[in-house]
Amino acid sequence: QVQLVESGGGLVQAGGSLRLSCAASGRTFSMSPMGWFRQAPGKELEFVAGISSSGGSTSYADSVKGRFTISRDNAKNTQYLQMNSLKPEDTAVYYCAASRQWTTTIYRRTNDYDYWGQGTQVTVSS
Repeated sequence: QVQLVESGGGLVQAGGSLRLSCAASGRTFSMSPMGWFRQAPGKELEFVAGISSSGGSTSYADSVKGRFTISRDNAKNTQYLQMNSLKPEDTAVYYCAASRQWTTTIYRRTNDYDYWGQGTQVTVSS
């Protein structure tokens, strides 16, 4: 059974930092794209960042570019999201996602991902 488990969420003041982790189990994702999405109250799920299977290529939403960094450690079957200079508008439940496809492509759409974590709350106070 494939599981993605996020950790690292919490409450932080504006301007602060958090690092989210997403540990995968049940299969290896070293040949597959992974990514992060978020959903704020009353809003749709939105793409935050994506990373290629090797980790050599990344993609970001314009709203987080320059502040967030996605990375992965294939030996640990884990991906990360380093979030700096956090803003109140970054408040959301953050979800990690992984694809079952073996590809070097970075995915940005929810429909491209097959596995999802349970989500971790990030709250940024002003």
